[in-house]
Amino acid sequence: MLARKSIIPEEYVLARIAAENLRKPRVHDHQRKARFVAKSGACNVAHKNIREQGRFLQDVFTTLVDLKWRHTLVIFTMTFLCSWLLFAMMWWLVAFAHGDMDIKDNVKNPEPCVTNVKSFTSAFLFSIEVQVTIGFGGRMMTEECLLAITLLIMQNIVGLIVNAVMLGCIFMKTAQSHRRAETLIFSRHAVIAVRNNRLCFMFRVGDLRKSMIISASVRIQVVRKTVTPEGEVIPIHQIDIPVENPIESNNIFLVAPLIICHVIDKRSPLYEISYSDLSTQDLEVIVILEGVVETTGITTQARTSYIAEEILWGHRFVSIVTEEEGVYSVDYSKFGNTVKVAAPQCSARELDEKPSILIQTLQKSELSHQNSLRKRNSMRRNNSMRRNNSMRRNNSGLIMPKVQFMAPEQIDT
Repeated sequence: MLARKSIIPEEYVLARIAAENLRKPRVHDHQRKARFVAKSGACNVAHKNIREQGRFLQDVFTTLVDLKWRHTLVIFTMTFLCSWLLFAMMWWLVAFAHGDMDIKDNVKNPEPCVTNVKSFTSAFLFSIEVQVTIGFGGRMMTEECLLAITLLIMQNIVGLIVNAVMLGCIFMKTAQSHRRAETLIFSRHAVIAVRNNRLCFMFRVGDLRKSMIISASVRIQVVRKTVTPEGEVIPIHQIDIPVENPIESNNIFLVAPLIICHVIDKRSPLYEISYSDLSTQDLEVIVILEGVVETTGITTQARTSYIAEEILWGHRFVSIVTEEEGVYSVDYSKFGNTVKVAAPQCSARELDEKPSILIQTLQKSELSHQNSLRKRNSMRRNNSMRRNNSMRRNNSGLIMPKVQFMAPEQIDT
Protein backbone atom coordinates (compact mmCIF):
# COMPACT_ATOMS: atom_id res chain seq x y z
CA MET A 1 0.00 0.00 0.00
CA LEU A 2 1.06 3.58 -0.67
CA ALA A 3 1.70 5.83 2.25
CA ARG A 4 -0.86 8.54 2.81
CA LYS A 5 0.27 11.96 1.79
CA SER A 6 0.29 14.49 4.58
CA ILE A 7 -2.18 17.33 4.42
CA ILE A 8 0.39 19.85 5.75
CA PRO A 9 3.16 20.60 3.24
CA GLU A 10 6.56 19.19 4.08
CA GLU A 11 8.32 22.55 3.79
CA TYR A 12 6.06 24.03 6.47
CA VAL A 13 6.74 21.15 8.88
CA LEU A 14 10.50 21.53 8.55
CA ALA A 15 10.31 25.26 9.09
CA ARG A 16 8.18 24.83 12.21
CA ILE A 17 10.59 22.24 13.70
CA ALA A 18 13.54 24.56 13.04
CA ALA A 19 11.72 27.48 14.72
CA GLU A 20 10.90 25.40 17.80
CA ASN A 21 14.51 24.31 18.11
CA LEU A 22 15.63 27.92 17.94
CA ARG A 23 13.16 28.99 20.60
CA LYS A 24 14.08 26.28 23.08
CA PRO A 25 17.28 27.19 24.91
CA ARG A 26 19.85 24.48 24.70
CA VAL A 27 20.97 23.51 28.18
CA HIS A 28 24.39 21.93 28.24
CA ASP A 29 25.34 19.79 31.21
CA HIS A 30 27.99 21.57 33.22
CA GLN A 31 31.10 19.45 33.31
CA ARG A 32 31.84 18.96 36.97
CA LYS A 33 35.41 19.53 38.05
CA ALA A 34 37.27 16.51 39.35
CA ARG A 35 37.95 16.75 43.07
CA PHE A 36 41.50 16.35 44.28
CA VAL A 37 40.23 15.06 47.65
CA ALA A 38 36.80 13.49 48.07
CA LYS A 39 34.43 14.37 50.91
CA SER A 40 35.35 11.08 52.60
CA GLY A 41 39.04 12.03 52.54
CA ALA A 42 40.14 9.67 49.76
CA CYS A 43 42.59 11.16 47.27
CA ASN A 44 41.12 11.16 43.78
CA VAL A 45 44.35 10.36 41.96
CA ALA A 46 44.87 7.45 39.54
CA HIS A 47 48.48 6.27 39.08
CA LYS A 48 49.04 4.99 35.56
CA ASN A 49 51.92 3.71 33.45
CA ILE A 50 54.15 2.77 36.39
CA ARG A 51 57.02 0.87 34.79
CA GLU A 52 59.11 0.12 37.88
CA GLN A 53 56.74 -2.31 39.55
CA GLY A 54 59.62 -3.99 41.37
CA ARG A 55 59.82 -1.12 43.84
CA PHE A 56 56.67 -2.43 45.53
CA LEU A 57 58.34 -5.78 46.19
CA GLN A 58 61.24 -4.10 47.95
CA ASP A 59 58.84 -3.17 50.75
CA VAL A 60 56.73 -6.31 50.95
CA PHE A 61 55.27 -5.58 54.38
CA THR A 62 53.80 -2.19 53.37
CA THR A 63 52.51 -3.72 50.14
CA LEU A 64 50.71 -6.45 52.09
CA VAL A 65 49.19 -3.90 54.48
CA ASP A 66 47.96 -1.73 51.59
CA LEU A 67 46.20 -4.66 49.91
CA LYS A 68 42.48 -5.25 50.26
CA TRP A 69 41.24 -7.63 52.91
CA ARG A 70 40.27 -10.39 50.50
CA HIS A 71 43.71 -10.34 48.90
CA THR A 72 45.41 -10.31 52.29
CA LEU A 73 43.42 -13.31 53.53
CA VAL A 74 44.18 -15.27 50.35
CA ILE A 75 47.91 -14.54 50.70
CA PHE A 76 47.74 -15.38 54.43
CA THR A 77 46.18 -18.78 53.74
CA MET A 78 48.35 -19.64 50.76
CA THR A 79 51.56 -18.71 52.58
CA PHE A 80 50.94 -21.21 55.37
CA LEU A 81 49.72 -23.93 53.00
CA CYS A 82 52.73 -23.54 50.72
CA SER A 83 55.18 -23.62 53.63
CA TRP A 84 53.55 -26.76 55.04
CA LEU A 85 53.57 -28.46 51.63
CA LEU A 86 57.18 -27.46 50.95
CA PHE A 87 58.49 -28.90 54.20
CA ALA A 88 56.20 -31.94 53.85
CA MET A 89 57.96 -32.68 50.55
CA MET A 90 61.34 -32.33 52.31
CA TRP A 91 60.32 -34.66 55.13
CA TRP A 92 59.05 -37.20 52.60
CA LEU A 93 62.36 -37.02 50.69
CA VAL A 94 64.33 -37.50 53.93
CA ALA A 95 62.23 -40.54 54.82
CA PHE A 96 62.51 -41.91 51.29
CA ALA A 97 66.31 -41.43 51.18
CA HIS A 98 66.78 -43.12 54.56
CA GLY A 99 64.58 -46.00 53.56
CA ASP A 100 61.86 -45.43 56.12
CA MET A 101 59.22 -46.35 53.55
CA ASP A 102 60.55 -49.93 53.30
CA ILE A 103 60.73 -50.60 57.05
CA LYS A 104 58.06 -53.04 58.15
CA ASP A 105 56.21 -52.85 61.43
CA ASN A 106 57.46 -56.26 62.70
CA VAL A 107 61.13 -55.31 62.18
CA LYS A 108 62.55 -53.71 65.33
CA ASN A 109 66.24 -53.21 64.54
CA PRO A 110 66.11 -50.48 61.83
CA GLU A 111 65.26 -47.08 63.37
CA PRO A 112 63.61 -44.43 61.13
CA CYS A 113 64.43 -40.70 61.10
CA VAL A 114 60.80 -39.87 61.96
CA THR A 115 58.50 -42.51 63.30
CA ASN A 116 55.23 -43.28 61.47
CA VAL A 117 56.14 -41.24 58.37
CA LYS A 118 55.51 -43.74 55.57
CA SER A 119 53.59 -41.62 53.03
CA PHE A 120 53.26 -38.05 51.81
CA THR A 121 50.10 -37.59 53.88
CA SER A 122 51.87 -38.54 57.10
CA ALA A 123 54.78 -36.26 56.13
CA PHE A 124 52.34 -33.38 55.56
CA LEU A 125 50.76 -33.95 59.00
CA PHE A 126 54.19 -34.04 60.62
CA SER A 127 55.10 -30.76 58.85
CA ILE A 128 52.02 -29.08 60.34
CA GLU A 129 52.85 -30.43 63.81
CA VAL A 130 56.40 -29.08 63.63
CA GLN A 131 55.51 -25.59 62.33
CA VAL A 132 52.53 -24.88 64.59
CA THR A 133 54.08 -26.71 67.58
CA ILE A 134 51.35 -29.32 67.92
CA GLY A 135 52.55 -32.68 69.25
CA PHE A 136 50.03 -35.50 69.05
CA GLY A 137 52.59 -38.18 69.98
CA GLY A 138 52.09 -40.42 66.95
CA ARG A 139 55.08 -39.04 64.99
CA MET A 140 58.37 -37.97 66.55
CA MET A 141 62.02 -37.29 65.75
CA THR A 142 64.85 -39.73 66.43
CA GLU A 143 68.64 -39.43 66.64
CA GLU A 144 69.15 -41.49 63.51
CA CYS A 145 69.41 -38.67 60.89
CA LEU A 146 71.41 -35.46 61.21
CA LEU A 147 69.69 -34.13 58.08
CA ALA A 148 66.29 -34.48 59.74
CA ILE A 149 67.49 -32.50 62.76
CA THR A 150 68.78 -29.74 60.48
CA LEU A 151 65.49 -29.70 58.60
CA LEU A 152 63.59 -29.38 61.89
CA ILE A 153 65.63 -26.34 62.91
CA MET A 154 65.14 -24.77 59.47
CA GLN A 155 61.38 -25.24 59.52
CA ASN A 156 61.10 -23.74 63.00
CA ILE A 157 63.00 -20.62 61.92
CA VAL A 158 60.99 -20.23 58.70
CA GLY A 159 57.73 -20.80 60.57
CA LEU A 160 58.56 -18.07 63.10
CA ILE A 161 59.32 -15.61 60.29
CA VAL A 162 56.09 -16.44 58.44
CA ASN A 163 54.05 -16.10 61.64
CA ALA A 164 55.65 -12.76 62.53
CA VAL A 165 55.14 -11.24 59.08
CA MET A 166 51.60 -12.43 58.47
CA LEU A 167 50.26 -11.81 61.97
CA GLY A 168 51.95 -8.39 62.02
CA CYS A 169 50.30 -7.60 58.69
CA ILE A 170 46.88 -8.58 60.04
CA PHE A 171 47.43 -6.50 63.18
CA MET A 172 48.48 -3.42 61.22
CA LYS A 173 45.47 -3.71 58.94
CA THR A 174 43.08 -3.85 61.90
CA ALA A 175 44.83 -0.94 63.66
CA GLN A 176 45.27 1.36 60.68
CA SER A 177 45.11 5.07 61.40
CA HIS A 178 42.33 5.80 58.91
CA ARG A 179 39.97 3.64 60.99
CA ARG A 180 40.19 6.21 63.78
CA ALA A 181 39.60 8.97 61.24
CA GLU A 182 36.11 7.57 60.55
CA THR A 183 34.88 9.22 63.77
CA LEU A 184 36.43 12.61 62.93
CA ILE A 185 33.71 14.52 61.08
CA PHE A 186 33.60 17.76 59.14
CA SER A 187 30.66 19.97 58.26
CA ARG A 188 29.10 19.32 54.86
CA HIS A 189 29.45 22.97 53.85
CA ALA A 190 31.86 25.76 54.63
CA VAL A 191 30.71 29.33 55.15
CA ILE A 192 32.00 32.84 54.53
CA ALA A 193 30.75 35.45 56.98
CA VAL A 194 31.88 38.46 58.96
CA ARG A 195 33.66 37.79 62.24
CA ASN A 196 35.36 40.60 64.17
CA ASN A 197 34.71 42.97 61.27
CA ARG A 198 36.63 40.74 58.82
CA LEU A 199 35.47 38.32 56.16
CA CYS A 200 36.31 34.80 57.30
CA PHE A 201 36.21 31.33 55.78
CA MET A 202 34.87 28.87 58.39
CA PHE A 203 34.01 25.21 58.75
CA ARG A 204 33.21 22.93 61.68
CA VAL A 205 35.13 19.85 62.85
CA GLY A 206 34.22 17.38 65.61
CA ASP A 207 35.23 14.08 67.20
CA LEU A 208 32.56 11.49 67.98
CA ARG A 209 34.71 9.47 70.40
CA LYS A 210 35.47 10.31 74.01
CA SER A 211 39.11 9.28 73.59
CA MET A 212 40.88 12.43 72.50
CA ILE A 213 43.25 13.25 69.66
CA ILE A 214 46.49 14.50 71.21
CA SER A 215 48.31 17.43 69.59
CA ALA A 216 45.60 17.84 66.96
CA SER A 217 46.48 20.33 64.25
CA VAL A 218 44.54 21.71 61.29
CA ARG A 219 46.01 22.70 57.95
CA ILE A 220 44.14 24.34 55.08
CA GLN A 221 45.27 24.35 51.47
CA VAL A 222 43.73 25.85 48.37
CA VAL A 223 44.21 23.78 45.21
CA ARG A 224 43.64 25.52 41.93
CA LYS A 225 44.88 25.58 38.38
CA THR A 226 47.35 28.41 37.80
CA VAL A 227 49.44 29.72 34.95
CA THR A 228 52.86 31.26 35.62
CA PRO A 229 54.02 34.45 33.87
CA GLU A 230 56.25 32.21 31.74
CA GLY A 231 53.21 30.34 30.46
CA GLU A 232 53.70 27.17 32.50
CA VAL A 233 50.41 25.53 33.47
CA ILE A 234 50.31 24.07 36.99
CA PRO A 235 47.16 21.88 37.19
CA ILE A 236 47.41 21.27 40.94
CA HIS A 237 48.89 24.33 42.62
CA GLN A 238 48.77 23.94 46.41
CA ILE A 239 48.69 27.12 48.51
CA ASP A 240 48.80 26.98 52.31
CA ILE A 241 46.54 29.44 54.12
CA PRO A 242 46.82 30.32 57.82
CA VAL A 243 44.30 29.39 60.49
CA GLU A 244 43.21 31.91 63.11
CA ASN A 245 44.34 30.67 66.53
CA PRO A 246 45.19 32.65 69.69
CA ILE A 247 48.13 30.28 70.19
CA GLU A 248 50.86 30.76 67.61
CA SER A 249 50.36 27.28 66.16
CA ASN A 250 47.66 25.22 64.49
CA ASN A 251 47.14 22.93 67.51
CA ILE A 252 43.58 22.64 68.79
CA PHE A 253 41.96 21.05 71.84
CA LEU A 254 39.31 18.90 70.18
CA VAL A 255 37.20 18.03 73.21
CA ALA A 256 34.06 19.45 71.57
CA PRO A 257 33.16 20.50 68.01
CA LEU A 258 35.08 23.60 66.96
CA ILE A 259 34.62 26.16 64.21
CA ILE A 260 37.92 26.61 62.42
CA CYS A 261 38.32 30.14 61.07
CA HIS A 262 40.55 31.53 58.34
CA VAL A 263 40.69 35.33 58.08
CA ILE A 264 40.60 36.39 54.44
CA ASP A 265 43.41 38.94 54.28
CA LYS A 266 46.08 39.92 51.78
CA ARG A 267 47.89 36.60 52.24
CA SER A 268 44.79 34.59 51.42
CA PRO A 269 44.08 33.30 47.89
CA LEU A 270 40.41 34.15 48.56
CA TYR A 271 41.23 37.85 48.99
CA GLU A 272 39.92 39.02 45.62
CA ILE A 273 36.91 36.68 45.37
CA SER A 274 33.45 38.19 45.78
CA TYR A 275 30.03 36.59 46.07
CA SER A 276 29.41 36.82 42.34
CA ASP A 277 32.86 35.42 41.51
CA LEU A 278 32.63 32.44 43.87
CA SER A 279 30.41 30.31 41.62
CA THR A 280 32.78 30.70 38.68
CA GLN A 281 35.98 29.93 40.60
CA ASP A 282 37.80 26.71 39.80
CA LEU A 283 39.21 26.09 43.26
CA GLU A 284 39.11 23.47 46.00
CA VAL A 285 39.80 24.06 49.69
CA ILE A 286 41.41 21.01 51.32
CA VAL A 287 41.26 20.57 55.09
CA ILE A 288 43.70 18.21 56.86
CA LEU A 289 43.34 17.27 60.53
CA GLU A 290 46.29 15.40 62.07
CA GLY A 291 46.90 14.11 65.57
CA VAL A 292 47.96 11.20 67.75
CA VAL A 293 45.34 8.71 68.95
CA GLU A 294 45.29 8.72 72.75
CA THR A 295 44.59 4.98 73.16
CA THR A 296 47.02 3.55 70.60
CA GLY A 297 49.62 6.28 70.10
CA ILE A 298 49.29 6.00 66.29
CA THR A 299 49.27 9.16 64.21
CA THR A 300 46.00 9.60 62.32
CA GLN A 301 44.88 11.97 59.60
CA ALA A 302 41.41 12.99 58.47
CA ARG A 303 40.79 14.92 55.26
CA THR A 304 37.96 16.59 53.39
CA SER A 305 37.53 19.29 50.78
CA TYR A 306 35.15 22.08 49.80
CA ILE A 307 34.54 23.19 46.23
CA ALA A 308 32.90 26.46 45.24
CA GLU A 309 29.39 24.95 45.25
CA GLU A 310 29.84 23.84 48.88
CA ILE A 311 30.83 27.28 50.24
CA LEU A 312 27.85 29.29 51.54
CA TRP A 313 28.30 33.05 51.45
CA GLY A 314 26.60 34.99 54.24
CA HIS A 315 25.91 32.03 56.53
CA ARG A 316 26.94 31.13 60.06
CA PHE A 317 26.95 27.85 61.97
CA VAL A 318 24.35 27.48 64.71
CA SER A 319 25.43 26.81 68.26
CA ILE A 320 25.27 23.14 69.29
CA VAL A 321 26.96 23.22 72.71
CA THR A 322 24.73 23.90 75.71
CA GLU A 323 25.22 23.58 79.45
CA GLU A 324 22.80 21.17 81.11
CA GLU A 325 23.07 20.42 84.84
CA GLY A 326 26.75 21.25 85.02
CA VAL A 327 27.64 19.22 81.90
CA TYR A 328 28.31 20.54 78.42
CA SER A 329 25.95 18.82 76.00
CA VAL A 330 26.62 18.61 72.25
CA ASP A 331 23.71 18.18 69.83
CA TYR A 332 25.21 16.53 66.74
CA SER A 333 21.88 16.67 64.88
CA LYS A 334 22.62 20.38 64.26
CA PHE A 335 26.29 19.84 63.43
CA GLY A 336 26.07 21.18 59.87
CA ASN A 337 23.12 23.57 60.29
CA THR A 338 23.67 27.17 59.28
CA VAL A 339 21.69 30.40 59.45
CA LYS A 340 21.76 33.29 57.04
CA VAL A 341 23.40 36.45 58.36
CA ALA A 342 24.27 39.84 56.97
CA ALA A 343 27.50 39.86 54.99
CA PRO A 344 28.82 42.17 52.27
CA GLN A 345 28.84 40.57 48.85
CA CYS A 346 32.06 42.26 47.83
CA SER A 347 35.53 40.78 48.10
CA ALA A 348 37.77 41.22 51.13
CA ARG A 349 39.98 43.51 49.10
CA GLU A 350 37.09 45.88 48.33
CA LEU A 351 36.08 45.71 51.98
CA ASP A 352 39.55 46.82 53.07
CA GLU A 353 39.53 49.65 50.56
CA LYS A 354 35.99 50.80 51.50
CA PRO A 355 35.22 49.96 55.15
CA SER A 356 31.93 51.86 54.84
CA ILE A 357 30.49 48.90 52.90
CA LEU A 358 30.46 46.82 56.06
CA ILE A 359 28.75 49.59 58.06
CA GLN A 360 26.08 50.02 55.40
CA THR A 361 25.48 46.27 55.25
CA LEU A 362 25.09 46.05 59.02
CA GLN A 363 22.74 49.03 59.04
CA LYS A 364 20.58 47.50 56.32
CA SER A 365 20.45 44.22 58.19
CA GLU A 366 19.48 46.03 61.38
CA LEU A 367 16.69 47.90 59.59
CA SER A 368 15.42 44.72 57.98
CA HIS A 369 15.53 43.00 61.36
CA GLN A 370 13.51 45.80 62.95
CA ASN A 371 10.98 45.72 60.12
CA SER A 372 10.58 41.99 60.49
CA LEU A 373 10.04 42.43 64.24
CA ARG A 374 7.39 45.08 63.58
CA LYS A 375 5.64 42.82 61.10
CA ARG A 376 5.68 39.99 63.60
CA ASN A 377 4.29 42.21 66.35
CA SER A 378 1.59 43.54 64.05
CA MET A 379 0.65 40.05 62.99
CA ARG A 380 0.48 38.95 66.61
CA ARG A 381 -1.75 41.91 67.45
CA ASN A 382 -4.06 41.19 64.54
CA ASN A 383 -4.26 37.55 65.53
CA SER A 384 -5.00 38.43 69.13
CA MET A 385 -7.72 40.90 68.05
CA ARG A 386 -9.31 38.28 65.81
CA ARG A 387 -9.27 35.79 68.64
CA ASN A 388 -10.92 38.30 70.98
CA ASN A 389 -13.60 39.11 68.43
CA SER A 390 -14.33 35.45 67.81
CA MET A 391 -14.53 34.82 71.55
CA ARG A 392 -16.98 37.71 71.96
CA ARG A 393 -19.15 36.36 69.17
CA ASN A 394 -19.18 32.95 70.74
CA ASN A 395 -20.05 34.42 74.12
CA SER A 396 -22.88 36.48 72.63
CA GLY A 397 -24.31 33.35 71.03
CA LEU A 398 -24.33 31.62 74.39
CA ILE A 399 -26.47 34.36 76.12
CA MET A 400 -29.79 32.89 77.30
CA PRO A 401 -32.90 34.54 75.74
CA LYS A 402 -35.38 36.28 78.07
CA VAL A 403 -38.40 34.13 79.04
CA GLN A 404 -41.74 35.90 79.68
CA PHE A 405 -44.18 34.21 82.09
CA MET A 406 -47.87 34.73 81.24
CA ALA A 407 -50.69 34.59 83.70
CA PRO A 408 -53.43 31.97 83.28
CA GLU A 409 -56.02 34.69 82.69
CA GLN A 410 -54.10 35.97 79.71
CA ILE A 411 -53.94 32.45 78.32
CA ASP A 412 -57.73 31.99 78.60
CA THR A 413 -58.42 35.21 76.80
